[in-house]
Amino acid sequence: MHPYLSGPRPIAIAHRGGALEAPENTMEAFVAAAELGYRYLETDAQLTADGVAVGFHDSMVDRVSNEQGAISEWNWADLQRLTIKGSEGDLGEVSTGRIASISELLERFPTNHFNIDAKSDEVVEPLIDAITQADAYDRVCLGSFSDARLKRARAIATGNLCTSLGPKAIVVQILRSWGLPLPRPAGDALQIPIAERGVPVFSERLLKAAQRDGFAVHMWTINDEAEMARLLDLGVDGIMTDRPTALKSIFENRGL
Repeated sequence: MHPYLSGPRPIAIAHRGGALEAPENTMEAFVAAAELGYRYLETDAQLTADGVAVGFHDSMVDRVSNEQGAISEWNWADLQRLTIKGSEGDLGEVSTGRIASISELLERFPTNHFNIDAKSDEVVEPLIDAITQADAYDRVCLGSFSDARLKRARAIATGNLCTSLGPKAIVVQILRSWGLPLPRPAGDALQIPIAERGVPVFSERLLKAAQRDGFAVHMWTINDEAEMARLLDLGVDGIMTDRPTALKSIFENRGL
């Protein structure tokens, strides 16, 4: 088992730092989640014009700031001055924050684990470089919506890289859960939603089959408390949420 997954289960993961409680993917969000006691933080990786991997979800800055344009058109020095806006969310107030680089996050939170979604082909190598320079292979799991991107990341990684399954690999694992004799996909974690575009993805059958195959099963993005409780009852290995305070309460009530 990869060191990223070797601790007690289930794990609670603050999605984008806790996007309904602080401005998503900002240093302020990650600080707040860490102060709540979260050991696992989720973020995304985009690449700036000058080659810096940063924690940011969208390809454009428009949705979460007053500025416009693609992340790939911004230099890192200018991007650091960008103000990221939060939604009203659970805490009832709109706050602001700043973007952080992946290197900065790995340095600022040396005991935290990061789940990082590589959002572009271009960011893969700089992202692996940042993980390597921080000696953080034991505490990073890399995900992507591209199987090819994940394959490339595994190929260029200088350490034992933990990865989740890409979309095609997830389909293979679903078919394996139905008993089809297909090879086990490469990777360490099955990270899936309940459904995608109205099509069910999660099932108890898939959960049990994936765990038998040695995958940790992490669910995203679960913000409903009843759903959190149901999934924990079923035995999932982790939950990603935009509501870290709510998930923490459920974990504490269960003695987790």
